[in-house]
Amino acid sequence: MPIHIHAEPGSIAPLIVAVGDPGRAQLLSESLLNDAKVVNKNRGYLVYTGSYKDVDVTVATHGVGGPSALIVLEELAKLGARYVIRLGTTGALRRGMRIGDLVVAASAGCNYGGAGLGQYYPGICPPLAPDPLLTSILYEEASSRARTFIGPVFSSDAFYAEDKDFAARISSMGFIAVEMEVASLYALSWLRGFKAASLLMISNSLVEDLGYAGGDQLRDTVIKAGEAALESLTRISDIGSQPL
Repeated sequence: MPIHIHAEPGSIAPLIVAVGDPGRAQLLSESLLNDAKVVNKNRGYLVYTGSYKDVDVTVATHGVGGPSALIVLEELAKLGARYVIRLGTTGALRRGMRIGDLVVAASAGCNYGGAGLGQYYPGICPPLAPDPLLTSILYEEASSRARTFIGPVFSSDAFYAEDKDFAARISSMGFIAVEMEVASLYALSWLRGFKAASLLMISNSLVEDLGYAGGDQLRDTVIKAGEAALESLTRISDIGSQPL
């Protein structure tokens, strides 16, 4: 049995929505899943499994930062995860982005050896791209529900080290938003053989004064983004079940 996710074999669905906040996992499960059941509470990694449109789906909490996310993702992969969409928050790096806008992460960057990946890929740069088909479907679903941007995001290891100089430097390199876990997810997905994509909700901006939106302020956005993620997972699952 995995050390942190105390879920029995068969209780984790192949389709996963992964979130950092256990409160978000609860909201998505109670609002969008049918017959959702808690399958893990250990270490605060709240995990639910239920169904969406008669397809089994798991909503799992991965905590904050790459190392925490890698622990959960490793164990979910061992328990049968095959498709994972990270649904999280992000800070905008482009003027004109607004709280509640969505970002599909077309790729990720991180500091060399950062995002918990230095021990996985010693001395080389890991692959930090998502699954292209799942990402294409996710962008289609997200953009039908809210204003959606697509581009590279930067996965930071230090939330409070992000200042104006950091934002200007990272933005000048082409990154459109900053968060903390996408690079870890993408690298591990190629290493362990599952498909991954990421849908992020803008909660603040590092280049404009928009304030910071917490869980209650983003509730409606979480539901819309959750629907987009779940629709994408059911669509990719249906494609995967078709005979060649």
